[in-house]
Amino acid sequence: MADNPDWPRKAYKNDKFLNSKDARGLRILSEYMEPEARFEEFQVRDTVVFFGSARFVSRDEAEKRLKAAQDQDSDVTAAECDLEMSAYYEAARELAGLLTEWSKALEGEDSRFIVCSGGGPGIMEAANRGASEAAGINAGLNISLPLEQADNPYITRELNFEFHYFFMRKFWFVYLAKAIIIFPGGFGTMDEFFEVMTLMQTEKLTKPIPIVLYGKDFWDQVLDLAAMLKYGTIGPEDLKLFFQTDTVDEAFDFITKELLEKSLGTPGGCL
Repeated sequence: MADNPDWPRKAYKNDKFLNSKDARGLRILSEYMEPEARFEEFQVRDTVVFFGSARFVSRDEAEKRLKAAQDQDSDVTAAECDLEMSAYYEAARELAGLLTEWSKALEGEDSRFIVCSGGGPGIMEAANRGASEAAGINAGLNISLPLEQADNPYITRELNFEFHYFFMRKFWFVYLAKAIIIFPGGFGTMDEFFEVMTLMQTEKLTKPIPIVLYGKDFWDQVLDLAAMLKYGTIGPEDLKLFFQTDTVDEAFDFITKELLEKSLGTPGGCL
């Protein structure tokens, strides 16, 4: 050790320590402080968050998959499902574009209500893509997974994050959010939806925040809220925590009306 000019090593340069269980608190804190510093640097004051399946593809891609399946004379069931669900990709893309154009036009309100997604493919990609096509900055809160989730190419480079801890990622989704749109999805989307519902129901989340559940047919089949109401596990007031719709126009009108009335005068993150 005495002959090693790099020893003793400073604690903040000791990778073995920083990646150990003993430094978990530092890693958690870094996933709070580094995103906070970056959001402040780029003057992002609040966001509109999109949740939804990572598995959906664009209409163009779905049509290519269907044609390939037909040309190969193989089972087209999965490709036909891809094409049907691509409508949600295109709706998220359109809605993100409309919200971005709207927020950019707000007088004296730079970097308000920017589109934010989980940073991956599917609905996440569609949201970032729509915002990018509307020439707006947008954020992606990615997460490292055993099966790597690649970040999509439409995220504003400086606002492309990768988290290790799910709970810190969720914090940044909710802390800056002034509206949340939830498209059809799987376990991850369900987790995000119920997390937000629980925070609102228990009043841990006190700021006004419009929640849109997009895709009535899907959600009515997947979530049997009538049964939950029947068995007393939720109350009638809980059904007022979110707005259901099947159209981009309805979602856009609801969100922008709520933001103008309840959030325009209170920029910045809060719970």
